Amino acid sequence: MSWQPLASLEVIHQRARVYQQLRSFFHVRGCLEVETPLLMPTTNSDVQVASISLQLNGQTRYLQTSPEFAMKRLLAAGSDSIFQISRAFRDGEKGRRHNCEFSLLEWYRVGFDYGLLMDEIELLITSVSHRDCVFTHLSYRQLFQQYLQLDIESVTLQQLRDSSADLADASDASALDFDECLDLLLGVVIAPQMRGYQFVYDYPISQAALARPCADNPAYAERFELFYDGLELANGFSELTDAGQQRQRFQKDNHRRAALGLPQYALDENLLAALQSGLPECAGVALGLDRLLMVLLDLDSIEQTLSFVD
Repeated sequence: MSWQPLASLEVIHQRARVYQQLRSFFHVRGCLEVETPLLMPTTNSDVQVASISLQLNGQTRYLQTSPEFAMKRLLAAGSDSIFQISRAFRDGEKGRRHNCEFSLLEWYRVGFDYGLLMDEIELLITSVSHRDCVFTHLSYRQLFQQYLQLDIESVTLQQLRDSSADLADASDASALDFDECLDLLLGVVIAPQMRGYQFVYDYPISQAALARPCADNPAYAERFELFYDGLELANGFSELTDAGQQRQRFQKDNHRRAALGLPQYALDENLLAALQSGLPECAGVALGLDRLLMVLLDLDSIEQTLSFVD
């Protein structure tokens, strides 16, 4: 057993430098820094996310998987554009690129759509990198066409299962649904081939429970992810502002959770009430800071960015 920090003192100093630059970046753009609770009575219903719960004064509370829901309540209250550097928690995430407790930069820009937000991310990363960065853009559909010669609009579920079995070595691919096959192929087959900073945008609406549908094709959503050499750094979208649609999507998440034998969660009625009162047109994104440090400092493991993992 060693009491010494995992991260070197140089990395700890570099983290402080990056945080200072991030705050300066948003302050000069008129964004308000906010803070929201880590413990809340509700949590994210996304089937891909596992929440951590605890008992507090006889009531169940959840460590937040991101500050998203609370920050949207601030937006509905009239905060205007906001940002937050926060800790976040997800169960079952452990590995070279994952840790159950991690750091997020999350921000929301009133009057932006996801295109403008992608432009701002490019500016932010370039500014903290202190070098010119090149960013490429592919739609989700184009991504599968380019890397796997699959058209997600015409491929059948059986063909996807066959591809998952052959390309991703998924022995139980027959149990996967359409989106699960796509997730597997993206994570296991496509991501290792990706190089540099790459935006993937216009995700299927079934993979974007909190995003606004694309105006020209409601089968897709105005959601994007940013990768670096296949490592996911950020997830963002033009925000869904319709409370009724959001309620239906949360309920759909819980139906999927029930079918998969996962715990179901109470809907966040405070968030839904905030949406009902009026969320301004905006776009938001969460950027993983530990992973960003891995990229900026050319580190092999997320643990090299962390002071302690006990």
